[in-house]
Amino acid sequence: MTAYDIFLAPFADYGFMRRALIACLCLGLGSGPIGVFLMLRRMSLMGDAMSHAVLPGAAIGYLIAGSLSLTAMGLGGLVAGLSVALLSGLVSRMTVLQEDASFASFYLTSLALGVLIVSLRGSNIDLLHVLFGTILAIDAPALFQIGAITTATLLALAVIYRPLVMECFDPGFLRAVGGRGPVYHFLFLLLVVLNLVASFQALGTLMAVGLMMLPAAIAQLCSRSLPAMMAIAAATATASGYIGLIASYHLEFASGPTIIITASLIYGFSILFAPSGLARRFIPHPHLRG
Repeated sequence: MTAYDIFLAPFADYGFMRRALIACLCLGLGSGPIGVFLMLRRMSLMGDAMSHAVLPGAAIGYLIAGSLSLTAMGLGGLVAGLSVALLSGLVSRMTVLQEDASFASFYLTSLALGVLIVSLRGSNIDLLHVLFGTILAIDAPALFQIGAITTATLLALAVIYRPLVMECFDPGFLRAVGGRGPVYHFLFLLLVVLNLVASFQALGTLMAVGLMMLPAAIAQLCSRSLPAMMAIAAATATASGYIGLIASYHLEFASGPTIIITASLIYGFSILFAPSGLARRFIPHPHLRG
C-alpha cells in the first residue's frame, strides 16, 4: 500500500470522505479559537454542559422535521442552548447558587429531557446519531451551514477580540472604562452555542465539545501567546479531523470517536513533550549568570 493509498485515495475516491474532511476543517477553524477563550475564562466544563444543553432543542427539531435535518435540529439546539445559558446566569444572579452549579443543574435536566424525547418517538439508531453524530453522512446543505457558522465565528471574533480578551483577563478594568462586559459575555456564549450546533451532526452532543477543549489544552501547553494559541488550536483540531478520518477509514472504526481519540493522543504527547510539558521538568536548563 502506497502513501497515496493511505493518505489521499479515500478522499479522491469517495465524496462523503471529502465532505467530512471539509467539515473537519471548518469545525477546527471555528471551534479551536472558541475553545481557547473557554479555557482562559475557566469555563471548560461549562462548554461540556452547553454541549448537552442543546439536546432537547435538537430532539424537538428532529421530531418536527421527521429526519436528521441539521437545519431543524440546529435551530432547536440554538434555542435550547441559549435558554440554558440565560436561565443559568439568571439563577446565579438571583440566588445563592454559583453559575457552575446552576449550569450543572440545567444541563443535566436538558440531557435527560433530550434523551427522553428521542427515545419516545425515535429508534435506538436515531438516538445514537443524536448522541454521537454521523460525520460521514454530512450532505452539501449541512456543509454550507457549518461553513457559514465558522465564517460568522471568525468575523465575530475579529470584531470583539480586544474587549473579549480584556473581559477574560481584567473584567474590572473593562467595567471601569465603560465597557459592556455582560454584552460581550452573551456574545461569546452565543458563539459557543453556534459552534456546538455546527459540531452537532458531525460529533453528536456527547463529543462536540471535544474538538473545542482538547486542541485548546494542547495549544496552552505549546505556547503562551494568545494569537499563537488560537492558531495552534485551529491547526490541531483540523489535523485531528484529517488523521481521525484516515484512521477510521482504514481501521473501520466509528469516525467521530476516532477523531476525538486522535486529539486525545496528541494531547497526551503534548503533556510529555510540549514546551510546557513534563519532559521539560527533567531536562536541565542553564541559568542566567550575572
